[in-house]
Amino acid sequence: MKILFTGFLSFFIVTVALSQERLITGKITNGNNNFLQNVKIQIINQDVSTNSDENGYYTIAASPGDILFYSSPGMESVQIRAEDVTRTLNLEMFPRVEKLKNVTVTKKRRNSQKELEMDYASNPNIIKTAFGYLNKDKVSYSMRILDGNTILPGEYDLVNILRGRFAGVSVLRNSNVGVLSIPGNPEFNSVNTQSNGKRVLIREKKAIFDIDGQILTDFPDFIDVQNIERIAVIASATGTVRYGSIGSGGVVVINTKIGTTFPRDKNNLIMDSARLSNNYYRGTVLTDKDISENAPNYLKEIKSADSFGEAKSIYEFNLKKYKNSSYFILDSYQYFFEKWNKEAYADAIIEDGFTVLDNNPLHLKALAYIYESQKRYELANEIYKEVFILRPNYAQSYRDLALSNRAVNEPKKAAMMYARYFYLLDENFMKVDTSSFSKIINREFNNLLALEKTDMMNRSAGKKIKVEDDDFKGTRLVFEWNDSEAEFDLQFLNPDSQYYTWNHSLEANPDTIATEKNLGYSCSEYLIDESLSGTWKVNIKYLGNKSLTPTYLKAKIYHNYGEKSQYSETKVFKLDVKNANRELFRITKNVAVASK
Repeated sequence: MKILFTGFLSFFIVTVALSQERLITGKITNGNNNFLQNVKIQIINQDVSTNSDENGYYTIAASPGDILFYSSPGMESVQIRAEDVTRTLNLEMFPRVEKLKNVTVTKKRRNSQKELEMDYASNPNIIKTAFGYLNKDKVSYSMRILDGNTILPGEYDLVNILRGRFAGVSVLRNSNVGVLSIPGNPEFNSVNTQSNGKRVLIREKKAIFDIDGQILTDFPDFIDVQNIERIAVIASATGTVRYGSIGSGGVVVINTKIGTTFPRDKNNLIMDSARLSNNYYRGTVLTDKDISENAPNYLKEIKSADSFGEAKSIYEFNLKKYKNSSYFILDSYQYFFEKWNKEAYADAIIEDGFTVLDNNPLHLKALAYIYESQKRYELANEIYKEVFILRPNYAQSYRDLALSNRAVNEPKKAAMMYARYFYLLDENFMKVDTSSFSKIINREFNNLLALEKTDMMNRSAGKKIKVEDDDFKGTRLVFEWNDSEAEFDLQFLNPDSQYYTWNHSLEANPDTIATEKNLGYSCSEYLIDESLSGTWKVNIKYLGNKSLTPTYLKAKIYHNYGEKSQYSETKVFKLDVKNANRELFRITKNVAVASK
């Protein structure tokens, strides 16, 4: 029965993911908003391609899961994964920065060891070696880093971690011997592990281990995988030269949680790196009035009404023109529910226009976000079920439905949804995550077990449930967006008006966006502790979503996270004004940003 179910589940996920081919259209411009002609657009691993015309327009046939590759002389190439809702991809390409011989380029100085130490807690691209800290983004050679938070609960085998957690690594096993290879990398040809007297080979030579600054030549069987803070693999001869001849085969650097210390202030709290830099915010943000002035005409007309009756007449007049617009339906529902408290009338708007929203995950998720912000959790739960059916191959679908089940007081159903996701990972039906999503979903699963443990045990006839400790207590911010093509800059201002910005764009972080789309998630979390009192501000600069439609952003603010007194509030923002800073919300309490 298990084999039959497993085979069916695999077939179901694959067949849903690969649906009918459709035409994708778009316009390509450069950084100065000029049209780009003769940009080649091709589908990777297929004999399908086209070119943009003199006005930058193009059309190409593609299926969900296809990778579109955009290339043009002198411009940075771009890869975009087509999804089930992809119809329009308006792309902005940027000039390629070439490395020239005999040319000196002046750039920002390399961070000092003290600065790297300060940034270690919040920057997952920093690793500590026996010879000091290294920033993956600043070194001149290739280095791979795995954050320990991506290691799933219950994993215990370091061999499997080294074997399966680095992108592009393939594995062949022969009895008790494992061979790992990275295609196309002449410096990192293989890793060979054996169960007894294990050894790791990089560049076909025996690698060494740098564990919390201690150099070891033998495989570290004693390592507790759950105690790993970070792992780095240094394959380049340039990167291993400081280790001498014993490091000629490469180095596996492991920072353990026990062996890693973080700089702390006089209150014994991890220092806020934003306060250590001269990054003071002196800009302006859009006001509510600015947002209203840029709203669609139909919404401005409805909001100008002095009574429910007048607003109803304006809505019904505009319905003739916009009845097929999902955004008109969502805007109208939200207005009548929140402005006039007309629940029945607002619900009728959704019911009458649901055929416009149905079968489109982006529109359905926007509606679910709005329901959650209105605390209509049962309705949101029904919508998330619809999205799950449409996208069973998306990691986000499992998380959304698990959280929604918890919101409607069904913690056991929530736990079962998490368990289903972890099962699919174990059975390789879904891609293993080595990104921030693993950290998010593991934290939420542990939080569920910790706070709902008694209730779940009662429902499970007293079965024992293991709860992993979550070392974070404080305010937690989680951002989700309904459109995976959305690009934006999130900015966090501390009470001293110093800021940290997370750039979520193809220009700044193409690998991050590619990972999100490959795994099927669109969320990010930020943790806040109690090291700086005052008011925090969260701003956003919306950069678009490669189409002319808006993006819906959900911000969930958890207060007292990890405590019995934990509670949350949900805010939803319709993003439609591009390239301007907009204030989302403020948090006033005894807090400070700890890490992303």
